[in-house]
Amino acid sequence: MTEQSVSPSPHPGQVAETPPQASPPVEQRERRRLADRDGLLAWVFLLPSVIYIVALVAIPFFLAIAFSFSDVTAGDASFDWAGLRNYQQIIDDPVFWQSLRNTIVFTVVSMLLIVLLGKVLANILIADFRGKWLVRFLVLLPWTTPVALSTIAWLWLLDSVFSPIDWVLREIGVIDANMYWLGEPNLAIGSVIMVHVWRLVPLAAVIMMAGLVAIPKDIQEAASVDGAGFWRRMFEITIPLTMPIIAVAALFGAILTFTDMAVVYVLTRGGPTNSTQVLASWAFFRGIEGGDVGQGAAIALFLFPLLLAAAIAILRAVRRMDVS
Repeated sequence: MTEQSVSPSPHPGQVAETPPQASPPVEQRERRRLADRDGLLAWVFLLPSVIYIVALVAIPFFLAIAFSFSDVTAGDASFDWAGLRNYQQIIDDPVFWQSLRNTIVFTVVSMLLIVLLGKVLANILIADFRGKWLVRFLVLLPWTTPVALSTIAWLWLLDSVFSPIDWVLREIGVIDANMYWLGEPNLAIGSVIMVHVWRLVPLAAVIMMAGLVAIPKDIQEAASVDGAGFWRRMFEITIPLTMPIIAVAALFGAILTFTDMAVVYVLTRGGPTNSTQVLASWAFFRGIEGGDVGQGAAIALFLFPLLLAAAIAILRAVRRMDVS
């Protein structure tokens, strides 16, 4: 009979000792140590964004400041100090003031329509109905489509001769002749605003949908039990609770409208007679197509303080809403 080695059983009052575990390799310990360093990981993750901002935002911005005080042109790249001459020339230019006025009008009117229609569209998209996901996808198409491609489609829709919009209006008896949407100043301004609103309403609707979905259903149900109707719930519950989200959507709409020149460039090229010119397009025409890089940079720099003031005002309003 063979003897079997039997490990002695621990005493009832004693705890069995566990054998020591092998320590992880040095490389693995070093890897864990690096993964636990939050400060290092923060810089590693932020580095691509920092490089992007420095290369594509900071450097061009400071170059534009330098060019605005110089006489740099497309034919002569030598940097000669010009002082405030470029700023004096654009201030004396009536087209600059027309562009500034158009920029403010386009931004304010577009922002109001974007917020209003975005709120309506967001309320529709959060409702339960068959095919909701397909409708959401189709609603997002104007925002996801490249701006140049979608604006070219509008250029055909608003054509002075072959416009299908004019054809439909003539068939139903609303108009007798073509409207010349892009040939008359008032119609051209309205067309530019309409295309801006069409492009940015889906983005505002998606932003507001996030705020509407975050509202607890208990609040809405309690208001319904208390007898509050749709409009009372809208103005006393939904809008106050989503006001910070609405302000963010308005900020995005204002920035994207204020800095956009693609719609004006493709639809009207600033015409007729500069009636639809905006600061971004006028800076492009003067600095790139006109070859006067110094004046183009000076015109473009007027966008910065106006955008900064609008962003600060909206963000301060959002902070007050959060505090209250």
